[in-house]
Amino acid sequence: MPGSTSARTAGWALRSAVAADVEVIAELRATVMRADLERLGRYDEHRVRQRLRDSFSPQYTSIIMIDRELAGCVTVRPADGRQWLEHFYLAPRHQGRGLGSAVLRAVLERTDAQGMTVALNVLQGSAARRLYERHGFVVEAQDPIDVFMVRPPAATTAAA
Repeated sequence: MPGSTSARTAGWALRSAVAADVEVIAELRATVMRADLERLGRYDEHRVRQRLRDSFSPQYTSIIMIDRELAGCVTVRPADGRQWLEHFYLAPRHQGRGLGSAVLRAVLERTDAQGMTVALNVLQGSAARRLYERHGFVVEAQDPIDVFMVRPPAATTAAA
């Protein structure tokens, strides 16, 4: 989705990330992931932010905007013959309202058109897993912390 500034549905839009977005996204990640990481005994105030800083790729990241406000982000990065869906975070006040599904549909429409499999990992016990399952992701592997999921490309002739 990088470079997409015209993707609009129900009041949201995507804009390309820039290097200056890294700290606000690191803070969003810390907020969104805190409960799950604490539940798993893995929350570290510094590490949760540093992992985002270390892997932030503005060229593959889109910022989710609602009324000129940063509502979240999503990264779709090519690796290992797949597209990796990473750093998909929504500010808590925007969760549970269909925004995640709308953004994920837009991402998957693009990867489907490219004929690409999408892979991701989600923390064990995270509510986000249900979102991914509703959109056709299946478990490929798991360990005590992470669930690795994949979704093959859907037929591009499917009705929207």
